[in-house]
Amino acid sequence: MKWLLKLVLNAIIFILLANYLHGIYLSGLGAALGASLLLSLLNMIVRPILILLTLPVTILTLGLFILVINAVTLMLTDGLMGEAFEIAGFGTAVVAALVMALLNIIINSLLKEEKRK
Repeated sequence: MKWLLKLVLNAIIFILLANYLHGIYLSGLGAALGASLLLSLLNMIVRPILILLTLPVTILTLGLFILVINAVTLMLTDGLMGEAFEIAGFGTAVVAALVMALLNIIINSLLKEEKRK
């Protein structure tokens, strides 16, 4: 159930990014949910492989290269979604990955506080 909640929250983040960040296009709510599901699957399958392959660079950059890996998974999501979800370029994907990471940190901390109560 928590996974489904995070999926919906990521879809909302995608909608917010499309509205406020120039260079991201989203065709609608269904595309946001689809992109959120696809990104979740890519994060489960592809992201660990990318992290393992780029481990030396990640260590040298003290973990900041993870942001680039997140941008790559967003670009993969863009490529697999077709015209329903578009990201203008890699720079936009990096900014979107940074915003998504920050919002997910806030959301996860709120969900953990709610769980403690």
